[in-house]
Formats: sequence, C-alpha cells, structure tokens
Amino acid sequence: MEHRPLGRTGVSVSKLCLGTMMFGDWGTKDHDDSIKIIHRALDAGINFVDTADVYSQGESEVIVGKALAGRRQDVVLATKFFMPYDDDPNHQGGSRRWIMTAVENSLRRLNTDYIDLYQMHRYDPAVDLDETLGALTDLVRAGKIRYLGHSTFPASAIVDAQYIARDRGRERFVTEQPTYSMLTRSIENEILPLTLRYGMGVIPYSPLAGGWLSGRYRTDGDSTGPMSEARKRLANRFDMSLPENQRKLDAVDQLAQLADAAGISLIEMAIAFVLRHPAVTAPIIGPRTMDHLESQLAAADVVLSDDVLDRIDEIVPPGVTLNPAGNGWVSPSLRPAARRR
Repeated sequence: MEHRPLGRTGVSVSKLCLGTMMFGDWGTKDHDDSIKIIHRALDAGINFVDTADVYSQGESEVIVGKALAGRRQDVVLATKFFMPYDDDPNHQGGSRRWIMTAVENSLRRLNTDYIDLYQMHRYDPAVDLDETLGALTDLVRAGKIRYLGHSTFPASAIVDAQYIARDRGRERFVTEQPTYSMLTRSIENEILPLTLRYGMGVIPYSPLAGGWLSGRYRTDGDSTGPMSEARKRLANRFDMSLPENQRKLDAVDQLAQLADAAGISLIEMAIAFVLRHPAVTAPIIGPRTMDHLESQLAAADVVLSDDVLDRIDEIVPPGVTLNPAGNGWVSPSLRPAARRR
C-alpha cells in the first residue's frame, strides 16, 4: 500500500489508517475476531493504527495491544485522551493531572513503552492549552510519546496552539483528526487550508459518515434496525424524522447512483473522495467485521476522475455539512446560556 508523509514529521504512514473504535464492547465483542481483522489490515500494508482510551472504556486499547504483540515496531500507533473516562470529574480533559494518569493507563493497556501519536480528543475552551502542551511536552521528553495531535479542533484553537507552542517552547501539535466525508465537508472552509499552512498531517475519521455512505441508509431501504453502542451515543445523526437527515438520504441516493455509473461501490467512492484532497494524509477506516475491512481496503486503489468529483460537488457543495451535528464539535458560544442574559 502507498505510504504518505505524516505532515512534516518525517514519518511515513499508509494511505489508510485502521480505526479501532468498533473493537470491544461498542462493536465486535470477541477479541480474537478483532485481532484477526487487525492482522489482516497489517498484512494488507496498513502500518497506521488509531484508538482511544474511551473506546469501550479501554477495551479497544487492550485488543490493539494484543494484536500488535511481536509487530509493534512496524506500526505507527496513535491513541487519544480527553473524553470522560468514568464518573470522576478529574478523569477527563486536558489537565496535567489527568494527562499523566491517562498516558500511563494507555501504555499499560496497549502493552507498549511509547505511543507514536498522542492526541487530544476534543477542544475545550475551559482548558488552558499551555497546561495541556506543557504536560505533553514533558511526556515527549520522557520518551513516552513521540508526537502530539488533536482531533476536531476549531480553526481558532489550531492557530492558538501553534502560537503557544512557538512562544513558550512547547512541542507543537503535528496532526489534526477531523470528521470528513462527502456529507460532512465543513472542514474544507478553514481547517484543511490551515493544516496545509502549518504542515500538519490530517487523519480524517468517519469517511463513511457513520455508515451513511456504506449503503445501509437509503430512501427505499429499511434503516430502522439495531444501532451499535457507538451510534446510540450520536442519535441526532441517525434520527430519520429530522429534516437534516432527510437531506442526507436524498444526497446518498444521488451519490450511490453516481458510484454505480462510475463502476465502483459507494464505499470505495466515499473513501477515495477523502483521499483525493491534497491536505489529507490517511482517512481512518473503522471496520467492525472482516467483510467491512475488505470492502474498505479496496478504496486504496480507486482514483476519482475530475468529472466524478465535479458531480459530487453538485450533490453536496464544497464546505457544506448537511447535518451540522455531524461536525463533531459545537462551540459553547452557540449554546443558549452564552447567547442570552
């Protein structure tokens, strides 16, 4: 599989990254089945694996640690911190106190001495970025992590973090992990141009828009079946009574017809679309089964023509997200308490 530079780090990663959110209680509960999927991805040439401490309350990290036994040195391993791990209010966020605890827990679960890419899972304006960067810088100097990344940061926070790192002698964030798909294109407005400006790697998650671009959700189909635990947490993205999601259904029908005309699957077109943007390093694929993985691996060899890309732009215009809930982060400044006296 083709490799691409991870920003300006000098590290080369496969053009697809294996996401492991669906391994464990949130998805594939059998550890052996999950490990087989991970091994198949590695054998197919993927050398980039992404997880998070919050996925199935650490179970995903445990599975990844088992799967990488004997192969750790060949893999660029990424995980994340920040999301609430349990009911303890101090077991979350970007404080030094929690970061120092969270990284040790992740290292233990992953059964490794170091993490290649340690990412802040979301931006929170209540957390001083210098506090976060100071702790992460100490971990880099201690050899426990190699590089820093963030996920779903707004443009202003990306800029702030770069300036704080420069002005205060901190390690800088070198990657961003945003949501990006044919249905969620808001990052094309500012995020992707910013990452190019700063030479950052971009690792988009959910190129299938949470399954919307897998073929499961169609106007003439039955999409009322059971949802995974992960999707239940994001119900507003799947509630078919919402007009935003009706717009997504209409767009998916048109995109599926376009994929058929191009002689490829909708899954292949969705992933190839994300791969085509010059700012993107490696989309994260998140299979739950071996069949899911095989259908997504095929996208690595698909190159969309300009005519297909133009038609995608007609269906969902550049910079537009059809359901804003799909953007992954909402500024606290837009909540009622911040807008009204």
